Amino acid sequence: MHLHQATPLIPSRALSLLAGRDVWLKMEAFQPPGSFKIRGIGLACQHYLRQGAERFVSSSGGNAGMAVAWAGRQLGVPVIVVVPETTSARAVELLRQENAEVIVHGASWQEANHYAQSLSGSKDAFLHPFDDPLLWQGHATMIDEVAADGCKPDVVILSVGGGGLLNGVVEGLQRNGWHDVPVIAVETEGAASFHAALQAGHTVELAAINSVAGSLGAKRVSEQSLRCAATHPIHSALVTDSQAIAACSRFLNDHRVLTEPACGASLAVIYDSHPLLAAFRKPLVIVCGGATVTAEQLWHLSEKR
Repeated sequence: MHLHQATPLIPSRALSLLAGRDVWLKMEAFQPPGSFKIRGIGLACQHYLRQGAERFVSSSGGNAGMAVAWAGRQLGVPVIVVVPETTSARAVELLRQENAEVIVHGASWQEANHYAQSLSGSKDAFLHPFDDPLLWQGHATMIDEVAADGCKPDVVILSVGGGGLLNGVVEGLQRNGWHDVPVIAVETEGAASFHAALQAGHTVELAAINSVAGSLGAKRVSEQSLRCAATHPIHSALVTDSQAIAACSRFLNDHRVLTEPACGASLAVIYDSHPLLAAFRKPLVIVCGGATVTAEQLWHLSEKR
């Protein structure tokens, strides 16, 4: 039994007309906890439960935390989620709705993560938000579904934070024999740890995250993401916060689906006709979702830009 659901793969008439090409959407925003994270998190939780875990511990005020809390409630396992002080009251409320114990600690995710790891005992399983091969294996299932639906894109467009989604999609492309399908990996300019790693030839830690796309706010991308770039064609793209926010608003109007700015980053490649798009005729966008954003928050972000 999987904890994630098979999500719709839909052609976007609005985006196809806008872009002048055949745009497809993998609607991960429709997962029960609100994002793709449940694919890998769900698989990992089930694995650790079989290994005897009696509690799940995680560090995230966003999509990963929601996925752990949702999985724990489904499996009947108690959950602790440590969130940084910057976490919104809405995110804390949603985590508690899933019966998770929420601890607020630290000014950043890194501090929350360190504290969460210190809480993890011998009978606990620690769920990293993005840096675990089990997560990548689970996230790869979205490409399995695309292949099963008989749709082979000529490029996959996705957002990159810590790199868990990128790692999973590359694993999915390769295990389906789609080594010829490149990835456009999109970040906002203030949270571009993958782009920095590509430029340096090794992972680097950003001095700070300066982006409203909080779900992309990993100061250092996973080492696996850089290995993926060495074994698969990956193009790095940067967009502004304003472009990501505008893309969310336009997508809400076009598809009646609310997504967070981290997801808007990848959608902005289509809406703003990024130069990398010119080489492709059948792009697939991973609409990764966003568990904690509200229409009111999106409106306020739009007003500020």
